[in-house]
Formats: sequence, C-alpha cells, structure tokens
Amino acid sequence: MQGPDSLSIVVFAGGFDRVHYALVMASAAAATNRKVTLFFTGRALRALVHEQEPGVLGWHDLDAADDGSRPTERDHYFAKNGLATFEELLDACVALGVTVMACEMGLKALGLPPGAGLRPDVPVRKGGVVTFLNESPAGGAMLFV
Repeated sequence: MQGPDSLSIVVFAGGFDRVHYALVMASAAAATNRKVTLFFTGRALRALVHEQEPGVLGWHDLDAADDGSRPTERDHYFAKNGLATFEELLDACVALGVTVMACEMGLKALGLPPGAGLRPDVPVRKGGVVTFLNESPAGGAMLFV
C-alpha cells in the first residue's frame, strides 16, 4: 500500500458536491484497507439528519451543488450518468466500516428542531474536536472539506 494507512476527513462545507466527494474519498480509502473517519460539522451535518423528523430534510437540505443545482437534482444527474449517488456512497461507507462522527458543538450550532435525530441507518458517534483529533492515527492523512 502506498501513502498513509489512515484518512481522517473533516466535512465542514455544506455544499452537496463537497459532501458527496468526501463520501467518495472515504469509501475509496476504506475499500483500499485504510482506516477512515468522517467528522461532520457545520452545514455538512445535514447529511446525517434523519429526514423523518417534521420539517427536517437531511441531505436534501444541503447547500446547492457547485453548478447551482439542488442536491436532489445533482444526485439524479449522478444516477442517470452511472455515478454513485449520495445514498450509495453513504451505504458503502457504512458497509466498509468507516467511522462516522457528528460534532456535538456543530449539532447545537445547526439549530435543529427540538428532538430532531440523526439517521438510524448510519452508526454515528457524537464527539468533539478533541476526541476526533485524539483518535486520528499519528502519521495518517487529514483532509478538510
């Protein structure tokens, strides 16, 4: 194996393309036997919100894609053109054992409705920046998206 044996990704930006590509990187790294952690914070946390909550749209409420399209439009474009969709990539990350963390401070700052929960199909650990940094392997790669 070339390069670092682990990848820690801070997913901060809420734009659909950025969150989607963080999932691409995470799933590819995990598929090549690297230890991977996704640390969601900022507007990117919308990707982990359970959409069954009243008034909550989850990843469909991420910011526009880089081309200005809505997340659902961009995801449909990917599916139509044989590219991995948001759900396919997130499912792959879960299946490949990627650690998914949600920033506790970021969740408070997001201002979700009282009682809004995170996706039940994704094992999400809540934690802070210190936990994320302490658990990131020494010598591993770290990206900020």
